Amino acid sequence: MNSPSRVITFVNGAHFIDHYSMLIFAAAVIVMGPALGMAYSELLPYATPGFVAFGAGSLITGWLGDRWSRRHMMVIFFVGIGLSMISVGFVQTPLQLGAALLSIGIFASIYHPVGTAMIVSYAEKLGAEMGVNGVWGNLGVASSALVTGVIGQYLGWRWAFILPGAITVLIGIAFAMMVVHEDRKGSKQAAAQVRVAKEDMWRVVLALLIVVIAISTTFNAVTVALPKLFAERLADLTKSPALLGVIAAGVYVFGAMTQYTIGKLLDRHSLKSVALPLSFVLAPLLYFAASLSNLPLIVVSIGIVMGAFGQVTVNDAMVGKYTTEEWRSRAYAVRYFVGFTAAGVSVGLVAWLYDQGGFTMMLRAFAALCLLSIAAAIILPREIRTPAAQVN
Repeated sequence: MNSPSRVITFVNGAHFIDHYSMLIFAAAVIVMGPALGMAYSELLPYATPGFVAFGAGSLITGWLGDRWSRRHMMVIFFVGIGLSMISVGFVQTPLQLGAALLSIGIFASIYHPVGTAMIVSYAEKLGAEMGVNGVWGNLGVASSALVTGVIGQYLGWRWAFILPGAITVLIGIAFAMMVVHEDRKGSKQAAAQVRVAKEDMWRVVLALLIVVIAISTTFNAVTVALPKLFAERLADLTKSPALLGVIAAGVYVFGAMTQYTIGKLLDRHSLKSVALPLSFVLAPLLYFAASLSNLPLIVVSIGIVMGAFGQVTVNDAMVGKYTTEEWRSRAYAVRYFVGFTAAGVSVGLVAWLYDQGGFTMMLRAFAALCLLSIAAAIILPREIRTPAAQVN
């Protein structure tokens, strides 16, 4: 049998890599534009197919995870996404760039439906493990801006893709050697013991659908736009790509801490009691951020990432609590298909809104979208906890 701690450690590392790989381009595009002779708004849309594949591919990868092997799918994830990152470092034309970024998105689509289901299967306390797993993903987001900024400044943007790609392939080889194909016949169901009344299940589905679309779109837009936003609005503080990466990384660290805290709260309280107050965070902060710069923008950005990453933890825990083992990868596949497909659209939307009215228009548009998360939290029903869930 696999050691739960070993599997969870690898899966947490995969979450780090997944978000890191998807956001290298968002940070590198600042220096790639001049090198390729293209403007920011012209170059950014080449990431759209990759982000769409990030979500759309999850339907197939989640099905394969349930019907074939989650372990085998994770081996493919590590090796495939590593080679795809390396390939970006060798592109010569915008078309090649789009194809390489699409490849990253395809392999990145494996992690969330497959890796998250593995976390639920091996976790003793779902909320805490979801929180820790979220921290790893958030650190991947933060490190992407930081490491890409540093490597891009000192070695060039191509190495910002090649180095992490090579490391990822090596991790994949280690995973293949240390984790065996899993037998899920005796998997625990404790994580799925929380229930709602059958007649209220439609409210869970509707709330999840609404909040996933709103938060996933906003989450992706913020993480894609933040490096460029800081480059423009923090010009009075610094113009160094490396230092801007450090600032962005520092902002994301607060999001990581929030995910851990939210995860612990979900083990003690109902989803609705955690989700409702959290839903009121994003809309006002995004609205105020539209007119801010320098230090005030950094402070408000911390609040934005805390709200966004906290919501992601709630969404993942909701699916984990309400689905059974045999359907879990497919349930996560649907959740991430909807979320990441909406998020993929946000890349083009960021470019269009930026072209129309800069970051002022972009941030206020997403503030309006986040009002939907309040409605989603309100319609969530009360939970019916079984004795097994209370013990867990």
